Amino acid sequence: MSERSGSSHAPTRRVTEPNPLPTRLGVHPSGDGLDVAVIARGASSVDMCIFDEAGAETRFALLGPKTGIWHGHIRGYGVGTRYGFRAHGTWDPDGGKFFNSHKLLLDPYGRGVDGVVDLKPAVYAHCVDDELYPSEYPMRRSPLDSAPHMPRSVVVESSFPIIPQPRTPWENTVIYEIHVKGFTKNMPGVPQPLRGTYAGLAHPASVSYLKDLGITAVELLPIHAKCDEPFLTERGLTNYWGYSTLSFFAPEPSYATAESRARGAQAVVDEFRGMVSLLHQAGIEVILDVVYNHTCEGGDAGPSLSWRGLDSDMYYRHTTSRPIQTIDVTGTGNTMNMDRPKTIQMVLDSLRYWVRDMGVDGFRFDLAATLGRFSTGFSPMHPLLIAMATDDILTHTKLIAEPWDVGPGGWQTGNFPVPFSEWNDHYRGALRNFWLADVRAQASGHIVSGPNDLATRLSGSQDVFEHGLGRLRGPRASINFVTAHDGFTLADLTAYDRKHNKDNLENNRDGSDDNRSWNHGLEGTLASGATHPDAATPYAILANMPIARLRARSQRNILATMFVSSGTPMLTGGDEFGRTQNGNNNAYCQDSPISWVDWDLAEGQQAQIDAVSWLIALRKAHPVLRPDSFATGHPYGGDSLPDLSWYTAQGTRMPDYGWTDSRHRTFQMLRSGVKWGDRDALIIINANLDDAQVTLPEGHDLDWLIAYSTVWETPADGGVSSSLDPNELSIEVEHVMPRTTLTIEALSVTILLSDIAFQPEH
Repeated sequence: MSERSGSSHAPTRRVTEPNPLPTRLGVHPSGDGLDVAVIARGASSVDMCIFDEAGAETRFALLGPKTGIWHGHIRGYGVGTRYGFRAHGTWDPDGGKFFNSHKLLLDPYGRGVDGVVDLKPAVYAHCVDDELYPSEYPMRRSPLDSAPHMPRSVVVESSFPIIPQPRTPWENTVIYEIHVKGFTKNMPGVPQPLRGTYAGLAHPASVSYLKDLGITAVELLPIHAKCDEPFLTERGLTNYWGYSTLSFFAPEPSYATAESRARGAQAVVDEFRGMVSLLHQAGIEVILDVVYNHTCEGGDAGPSLSWRGLDSDMYYRHTTSRPIQTIDVTGTGNTMNMDRPKTIQMVLDSLRYWVRDMGVDGFRFDLAATLGRFSTGFSPMHPLLIAMATDDILTHTKLIAEPWDVGPGGWQTGNFPVPFSEWNDHYRGALRNFWLADVRAQASGHIVSGPNDLATRLSGSQDVFEHGLGRLRGPRASINFVTAHDGFTLADLTAYDRKHNKDNLENNRDGSDDNRSWNHGLEGTLASGATHPDAATPYAILANMPIARLRARSQRNILATMFVSSGTPMLTGGDEFGRTQNGNNNAYCQDSPISWVDWDLAEGQQAQIDAVSWLIALRKAHPVLRPDSFATGHPYGGDSLPDLSWYTAQGTRMPDYGWTDSRHRTFQMLRSGVKWGDRDALIIINANLDDAQVTLPEGHDLDWLIAYSTVWETPADGGVSSSLDPNELSIEVEHVMPRTTLTIEALSVTILLSDIAFQPEH
C-alpha cells in the first residue's frame, strides 16, 4: 500500500533548486539558505518540514531521489531553523518498509535537538494500544500525526574556536570514566545552576579535582541525544546511562544548563564545545562513549522516530525472508546494519564531526564487535574498522573498543586492528579473582591458584594483544580496568557478595551474577568497628582488623596493582574514595543518589584519594611503572638484568611450577629501568592471609626506597607528604638495603624504587 498524505493542514511547497552537493548529507547553511540532503531509498517522496517560532509547519517537497538521496536548496532559512522530515511511500512492515508521512522524523544528521520524545501512540508508525503494543497484525499504518509529540532537529554552527587537543601519548594516559550529570550533581564548589551539566564539568572546582587526582582523560558516558525506552517510562524510570541514542550528531540537551536549554539547541552545542575547550586548557582529553551499534527505536514494534521511518532496511540488520525481522545482537531490539555503505558513512561522518567541530579527543565504542560484523560474523578487516583506522582525522584520536556484543562469535577481545585499544575483560577478571574471589575462597579453607594469570595481566596481556592485525600496538592496547559504569563499584566489590538491584523494578533479575566479589565476611554497609563474624578464624588479619579497614585495604590492593600494570589504566569515577551504589550492579536506570557521586567524604575516603593521587603521580614520574613495550625477559642495551624478572618470597627466581602454586601468591616482580633511564621497580605482592618474610632479590645491588604500601591507610603513614616530588622521592621514605628480608603484611602490595637509576657499563 502506498500513500501521499500525512497531516493535510500544513502547506507544501515544491523545491526547485537542487542541493549542489547532495552527497553531503544533513542540513547545512549555505549562502542565502539551506542545503538539504537525506537518504530514503524506497520513498516515493520526502518533505522537509520547517517549524516557525509559533510551531506552524511548512513542508518542502524535496528533489530526488538521486542514488537514494532526496535533496534541495531552500532559500530564506539558516542557523536556528527547526525542522524534521516526512517520508511518503509503501507501507509494508513485513518487507521492512515503514513509510508513514503522518510521522515527523528527526534528521539522522541533525546537529541540534530541541525538545524530547513524548512516548505516546502517535510516535509509532503502526497502530498501537494504550500500552504501546501493536493493536493488530499485520500491523496497520497509524493515521496519527506525531509532530506534537516529537522534538525537532535544529540547524547549528560552530561559533568559536576550541583550544587544541592535548594529544596525550598513550603511555601517559590515565582514563577516568564518569557521567556528566552524576559527577557534579552534588559537587561542592560548583554553583547550583551548573551542577550536573557540561558547564559544571568544566567549572574550576571540577577541573581542579581532576588535575589534583592526576587523570589525563575523562571518558564520558553517552552524551549523544537520547530517548528513554517505553518499558522504563511506564515504570517511572529513565535511561540514565544514555545507551539509547536518538541522534548521532547532537549533544543531549538535558546535560546543559537551564539557561542554555532555554536559549535553544545552539546554546547547548556551545556549552558542550566550551566544556571541551576548558578541559583542553587544563590538559585533559575528552573521550566519548558512543553507541553506534543500535538506536532508541527498539525492535520491529518500536517507535518510528528517525531511521526506521526513512530507510529501515538500510539502517537496521534484518532477516532476508518474509516476513523479515530485525536481527538483535545488542540486546536492545535492533542492530545497525554495517553491511550498508551509507550506514558506515553515517558513523564515519558522525565521528569526524565530533572531532573536527566539537573538539573531542577520542571514542569508546559500545559493543564494538557489532561495528565489525558482516551478515556472516565479525571481521577485523571490516570496512568500518579499517576506515576508522586509516582516516586522516580519526587515526590521530584515541579509539577504544568494547570488544564484544551478545551475538554469535561476539567475544573478540584482542582482535581489533591498529590503532584501537580495547577494554580488557581478562584483566578485570584476573584482578577480581586474585584479590577478592580467591581470597574469599582461602578464608573458607579452599586451595586456590597461583599468580600465573595476575602476572600475565601485570605484564600487559601480551597473550591477548600480540597477534593478528593488532600485534604492533604494545601494552597500551589493553585498557586495564576492574570496574566500569556497569557492575559493582570498587567499594561494592568489597562489600557485597550478591547484587541488590531491586530499585530497578525487575525483581533483581537484571545485572550480572558473575561479580567475583568478596564482602569480607558481612554483606553491605557496616559500622566502622564491625569485625569478621567467625571469631575462630585462624587468620589474624581477619580476626583483628575491622571489616571496613580490610575492605579499604583490598581496594588499595586492586588500585595499586592497576597503576603498576603495563597498559592503559581506567579508573571509574568515585572508586578513588570508595563510592557505593548500595550493591546495585546495573544502575542504568537510576537517575538518583544511587548513581550521583556523593561528595560528603569521610576522613578515610580522603585518605584513599590521597593514595590514588600518589599512585598516579608515581606512575607519571616513572616510566618503569608504565612500560610502553612488552617485556622480552632478556637484558636491554648492556643491562645485567632482564627487563622483567620474577622472584619468590625467598628472593630466588620463580620456578615454572610456582605459577600455579598458591604458596607463591607471595611473589616479587622486578622491572629494570635501564630502557627508560629510570630507577628500577620492585613490586612485592602478598595475596595470602598470613604475613610473609620476603627476601629482596639482588637486582642491580642498589638500595631501595619504599615508595608506597597498601598497608598505609594514607601515604603520610609512609613518610610521603603532600609536597613530596615523586621524581625525587627523599630521605623521608624508608630506605632498604638489597637482599634485606622484610615482613610483608598479609593482603598487601609494596612498591619499591631503587635509590638511583642503574647505568650499564656499556
